Amino acid sequence: MSSSTPASSSNGWTAEADAALPAASLSPPPHMPQSPSPWRRTWLRFRSQRLGYWSLVIFVTLFAISLVGELIANDRPLVVRYEGHYYFPIVKDYPETQFGGDFPARANYLDPYIRSRITSNGNFAIYPPNHNHYDTIDYFAVRPFPAPPSSSNWLGTDQFGRDVLSRLLYGFRVSVLMALALTASGIFFGVLTGALQGFYGGRTDLIGQRLIEIWSSMPDLYLLIIFASIFQPTLWLLFILLSLFGWLVLSDYVRAEFLRNRSLDYVKAARTMGLSNREIIWRHILPNSLTPVITFLPFRMSAAILSLTSLDFLGLGVPPPTPSLGELLQEGKNNLDAWWISISAFAALVVTLLLLTFMGDALRNALDTRARGSAFGGAK
Repeated sequence: MSSSTPASSSNGWTAEADAALPAASLSPPPHMPQSPSPWRRTWLRFRSQRLGYWSLVIFVTLFAISLVGELIANDRPLVVRYEGHYYFPIVKDYPETQFGGDFPARANYLDPYIRSRITSNGNFAIYPPNHNHYDTIDYFAVRPFPAPPSSSNWLGTDQFGRDVLSRLLYGFRVSVLMALALTASGIFFGVLTGALQGFYGGRTDLIGQRLIEIWSSMPDLYLLIIFASIFQPTLWLLFILLSLFGWLVLSDYVRAEFLRNRSLDYVKAARTMGLSNREIIWRHILPNSLTPVITFLPFRMSAAILSLTSLDFLGLGVPPPTPSLGELLQEGKNNLDAWWISISAFAALVVTLLLLTFMGDALRNALDTRARGSAFGGAK
């Protein structure tokens, strides 16, 4: 005989009472911490390695400063107020006659006469901290070139009278931008070739590996020297030549990752669901094969900067007067008595490569899931 009494537990709690509870009381406690995402754990592991983290901060800061180099090192004022009118020489050329000069040519703001005209009688001019562009030659200098460090040239001048600090600033920007472009091209071609070889395997992998072995056996430095000596060196030509060999190492790593991942269960499940090869590669295997790609970034940038510096040092790099670290090293070699040129360029190159190396080591350790760490993945 059934009873009409509501079902109750041993402690007297009824099902109706349980249903009457508000939904909020059944939810998990609000103070319960959520598990961080894999990328969040990687970032926390990277931040726990102070040398690599602060190297990243310093490198990004230096690169950001170089991007606004025109506001820091320039022979033109940022703004000029002359006879009640405002002028912006940083973005527009003005003739000398605009400021009381005698010639219609572009005003030379280092000329003592022009400078006195725009800074006296109620006029003013706001100059950048460094009054020299990378190609500025001070024709009113009182010391012969190359001149040692002074208040007007903080790191001295080179053999042509150009400011060394300004050329370092702009040369660093050119080197990093070229390295970023070469890294992007190396990732594109390396991931593309490695993914196709590793995913399809068989004849595709066999033919691809033989072609890569033939191409990688060529002496890339000698080829770069030959092409650079035949054609007029430009940034685009150097980019193309250096891109021809920058993807080979990454291709092998991506190929190995795809060969390993294509036989795992999640790939088989994706095939069973009817996904195409393109979807499997793009949505499933590639995200799980990005560890060598990300680790590759700082070391590829170091190799690109070193290659560009080597070509510039040999006189086969960027055309003058484009600033570069290698060209400064060459000038320092040709002027051994001007010690400030070689020391400044060598110090800038060493610091740049060290920062990238520390970043690469920290990134590699952060992506190593076998490393022991805290609950958030921090290395101990």
